[in-house]
Order: sequence, then structure tokens, then C-alpha cells
Amino acid sequence: MAFLTKVPDATFKTRVRNDALEGDNPFEWKDLSSDDVFKGKKVVVFSLPGAFTPTCSTSHLPRYEELYDEFKALGVDEIVCLSVNDAFVMFQWGKHQKADKVFLLPDGNGEFTRKMGMLVDKSNLGFGMRSWRYAMVVEDSEITKMFVEDGFSDNFDADPFEVSDADTVLNWLKS
Repeated sequence: MAFLTKVPDATFKTRVRNDALEGDNPFEWKDLSSDDVFKGKKVVVFSLPGAFTPTCSTSHLPRYEELYDEFKALGVDEIVCLSVNDAFVMFQWGKHQKADKVFLLPDGNGEFTRKMGMLVDKSNLGFGMRSWRYAMVVEDSEITKMFVEDGFSDNFDADPFEVSDADTVLNWLKS
């Protein structure tokens, strides 16, 4: 499989806190571009099939959250968790996981994931279109390393989790 060398242009529909808003909902919509997320930064991205799913919730996100300071010490500006979920789901998952270091980035329409070539059909599991599990290191919008789980294909029942984990990426950065 050939991988991109630069992150694709995409628009992410996010919800951000705005303390100037009154009432019970102090959040507003904010579009983020690929440049907003990646330009001029060293970013570790890990993408997963879905919020609130077993491996994503028990291992993938929690370990990146645990090792956050070690990534920062190696010059990583931000760790981004990307999923083909909407902003509301990602927000609630983040609260449920008590994730306050890793930035949860919703790719609700799957635009970025599709352009990365990582969109897969998980209809056999009732998920619809989702991201394949992978991680990458991005420096100023250039992809310097990809960690893609084996078995990439549509309707794949298994959920491999061997190379996109936080420890593997951190060890690569240390080498």
C-alpha cells in the first residue's frame, strides 16, 4: 500500500467552549482546517474505528493520555486522536475517558480519513464507514512515519492493534 507524504486538505467540524456564551450550552461550532491542526507543528495522530468501542476505550486512547508528557519531551507539540465520529460523540467520549491532554478530533464526514485512503466499510458490524486503525507522525504537514495495522480491508471482522499503539510510536520517536 502506498501512503501519502503530506496530510490532505480537509475541514473538521468541531465544538469549542466559548465562556462568553450564556446559558446551558457554552459551546459553538468551529471549523478547523488541516493547516490549523498540522502546519508548523510536530503532531502524533492516532486514528481509530470509533469512540466508546472496546480497544479504543480501554487501550488506545488511555495509553496515549498516559504517555503524553513523554511525547512532549521528545518535541511533539500535540497528540491528536482522530475518529469518524461527530463532534458531540467525541466530546462525550473525552469526558467519559477523562481525556484532557490528547486532542480528540472528529472527522464526522470521513473527509480526512477518505483522503488518507484509510476509510473502510464496517457495515458488517453496523458501523458504516469508519477509519482503519493507524498512527502517524506529522511534521509541518509532512507525514514522516505511518504505523498502519495489518489486514486493511472492508468488512474485516478483526480489529488488529499491534503497531498504532502509543508505546510503538513513542519508541520510534526515541530511536
